Amino acid sequence: MTTTQTSTITAENILRLFPQVNTTLIGAARNTTSSDNDLEGYDEEQIRLMDEVCIVLDEDDMPIGSASKKICHLMENIDKGLLHRAFSVFLFDFQNRLLLQQRASEKITFPDMWTNTCCSHPLGIPGETGVGLDASVQGVRRAAQRKLDHELGIQASQVPLEKFDFLTRIHYKSASDGKWGEHEIDYILFIRANVNLSVNPNEVQDTRYVSQSELKEMFEDKSLKFTPWFKLICQGMLFEWWDHLDSGLEKYTGEKEIRRML
Repeated sequence: MTTTQTSTITAENILRLFPQVNTTLIGAARNTTSSDNDLEGYDEEQIRLMDEVCIVLDEDDMPIGSASKKICHLMENIDKGLLHRAFSVFLFDFQNRLLLQQRASEKITFPDMWTNTCCSHPLGIPGETGVGLDASVQGVRRAAQRKLDHELGIQASQVPLEKFDFLTRIHYKSASDGKWGEHEIDYILFIRANVNLSVNPNEVQDTRYVSQSELKEMFEDKSLKFTPWFKLICQGMLFEWWDHLDSGLEKYTGEKEIRRML
């Protein structure tokens, strides 16, 4: 699944193509999407979230600036090379079951699809923006804590920052429909915790804890749809990592190379 990026995504090229990118990462001004024709007919709360500022990257995961979630998720921009930072959390209970979520129908991208516990973006705000791998990992840990609370009602005290294991980064691109999609360098985080859920129905319509065999059975069910990044991670890496939850996971953590899965 690993390929070489065919076109170079550099700060110079991105800033030339996208004058909307603000090179001030933190506190960048942004236009509201509340009266945006591209978002007409979508859920009001999901439209509001499109104002959040994602971290725009070059192909080596170096921040260039920030741009709204809407700008970063339009396929017309993605196809020109616009790339942003993301994370995917895999939360396991102490029976080694993985917590899955089914995305809400209100979601603008990839609605109704099953995926890993939580998938989102660190923002261009204090504490979540990092330059260099160590600082970036700490930023996505803070973002993961924030979004686990927002989507699933998991309190930060149940998922301490130091309990998140960073495994690797994947660079992938996928269309949701003709208008929206993802183009991300996605930080993969594992955490083992027993948590209490208070699901936000605007984000998540269902949750399920699964064993490895149960997840494989779900993949065989043609009535279920899965997010593309989740399928990529499952096909390439997840089950091997899962086998080492109790011992040996450390040999898979802290990978410095970016896995290109384009």
